[in-house]
Amino acid sequence: MVTSRRHRFVHAQVGVMLAAAFFLSLLGSLELELFFVLSLIGFLVNVELTAPFHVTPRWRRRLRWVILLGLIGFAYIVVQRILEILPPGVF
Repeated sequence: MVTSRRHRFVHAQVGVMLAAAFFLSLLGSLELELFFVLSLIGFLVNVELTAPFHVTPRWRRRLRWVILLGLIGFAYIVVQRILEILPPGVF
């Protein structure tokens, strides 16, 4: 049975997320924020590596919204980390 490109994309993303969780747990630093960032980086790499050359299927166009939500989540994490570093009373 031939696996569709969509299924291969999902399988690759699940593999990236499982690998990220495994290596973070090996390092003893399994945190939700780190897992999210590594999964987002893997997702963006996966999107670029599996991009078609000529025709973009409809399901790939919807990935833009997932990328946008991921980047908003990443910006939130960065702002939270910056606010933790700044001394109290700055904001």
